[in-house]
Amino acid sequence: MNLAVVLAGGTGSRMGADRPKQFLTVRDRMVVEHAIDAFEQAPGIDSIAVVVHPDWLDFMLQVASRNTWSKLARVIPGGSERYMSSVNALRAYAQAPADTNIIFHDAARPWVSQDIIANVVAALQQAQAVGVGAPSTDTVWQVDPATRTIAAVPDRATMFRAQTPQAFRLPVIAEAYRRALGDPSFHATDDCGVLLRYCPEVPIRVVPGSEQNIKITFPQDL
Repeated sequence: MNLAVVLAGGTGSRMGADRPKQFLTVRDRMVVEHAIDAFEQAPGIDSIAVVVHPDWLDFMLQVASRNTWSKLARVIPGGSERYMSSVNALRAYAQAPADTNIIFHDAARPWVSQDIIANVVAALQQAQAVGVGAPSTDTVWQVDPATRTIAAVPDRATMFRAQTPQAFRLPVIAEAYRRALGDPSFHATDDCGVLLRYCPEVPIRVVPGSEQNIKITFPQDL
């Protein structure tokens, strides 16, 4: 089974709006609705879950009730940190079959294409972990945080900007988070990073992203 988990648990503080960015409206639908629509329409996706901040759980249930998504199976409460949304989803599906694939996607990326979703699903047939990335068109500086000076200039050809979906065989990412949660210094901003740090023996396949697969963060992104 290919399970899509739409991560909509953020509070969107950088947007400065009266509600989390995933509940703002673009093209007559909320950002989160566009994201769910993409997976609802994807032939390779069997089921969808949405993770939302507990304060917005009832609101999301209302949104779900007025839509006709046939694949939406669960609305799951999120946590205080971004990674806790992934953890709560993993806990909710702890009894799922071992051959389940879990595909995490940020609700703030409403324009993920059908090609990207299909390529991720196809890559999971051989790989245990798949990330979506777009080559960096900018030169990237590594900056010394203490002196605020340039410490290194990595080869741009090797630099990719991480996007979502990020997809995994369920037992693989569950084990990575099990190890991570036992580390007092654990901190993460994406699921591939958790796997890379705590299960480095598992290769992460990268499939091409898109410049249209933007993440809505600031008002100008809308």
